[in-house]
Amino acid sequence: MLRWTIALLVIAVIAAILGFGGVAGAAAGIAKIIFFVFLVLLVISLVRGLVKR
Repeated sequence: MLRWTIALLVIAVIAAILGFGGVAGAAAGIAKIIFFVFLVLLVISLVRGLVKR
């Protein structure tokens, strides 16, 4: 999932440099959503790991 976030972030940066505002905004928005989902899953897995001990 983190690979998708990085890929979309790279697409957003390239699109922003080339001036494609809509594509850059959409890719950045999707990358943000996937990044926050990744963070939530990370926190959940850390909490589950601590509780199992």
